[in-house]
Amino acid sequence: MKQPTLEIIIVTYNSQFWLEKTLSTLHTHYLTKTKNKVIVTVVDNNSSDDTKKMLERSFPWVTPLYLEKNYGFAYANNRALERSTTRYCMLLNSDIECTPESTIDTLIAYMDAHPQVGVITPKIVYSSGELDMACHRGEPTPWASLTYFMGASKLLPHSRLFAQYHQSYKNYHSIHAIDACSGAALLVRQSAIKKVGLLDEQFFMYAEDLDWCTRIREAGYEIVYNPEVVVVHHKYKSGIKSSSKKLATTTRKHFYHTMLQYYDKHYKDSYPSFIRTMIQYFVRSKEGI
Repeated sequence: MKQPTLEIIIVTYNSQFWLEKTLSTLHTHYLTKTKNKVIVTVVDNNSSDDTKKMLERSFPWVTPLYLEKNYGFAYANNRALERSTTRYCMLLNSDIECTPESTIDTLIAYMDAHPQVGVITPKIVYSSGELDMACHRGEPTPWASLTYFMGASKLLPHSRLFAQYHQSYKNYHSIHAIDACSGAALLVRQSAIKKVGLLDEQFFMYAEDLDWCTRIREAGYEIVYNPEVVVVHHKYKSGIKSSSKKLATTTRKHFYHTMLQYYDKHYKDSYPSFIRTMIQYFVRSKEGI
């Protein structure tokens, strides 16, 4: 019996409309064409909409995993990752739309040919065609973060000194190594997971993908951006720009708070204490608290 090559893990929370689009386009543009054996697991973070009914009615080929409480993105992914036995796992957001260019097998073939690569990301674009910069990231050192939030990287996007946050000085049309990518569409080698561990669950949402890439990179693997494969990200449908003011506010707090969490984990012991004080002040001003 042929062993599954890939498990695609999709975490969802009250995103029934977009999840249906994700699964439908994934099936049309990839699952019906691939020669690989693929498992699709949907982890539901205790949604209150009709996600469960929709999955049972329209997607019987999906393996559902229903959680009793929303413990966050990292926790939900980990519940699927910890039991996965496939050679590769792919995290995919519930607001991703696949297209004829979403040839995930191209990513698998690249990983097979390059064992030093631990993570590979497709090119992620918005519906407008604009690049989602989160899929092409540099390590957010204090300097990289400062130049980004001060706007210097936008003014000087081709500068290696001032555009480190998204490494925009690199060619978006070529395959190359980056520091980190987005968990919205991220394919990871199972052996890399076994080496560095699962996602860090202290990050409720945001930065868990960045932290994972950092740990995988520090373990000796490369993180690669491959623009030959393209997916569309309908971003902010249930997050910062959500129509729910309460949800948007909560999400914004998570977004900025994880900056401090990430700094404490990776940089706190390498910089003087006043740097953390400055970051904390910035985070509180952005959170509105």
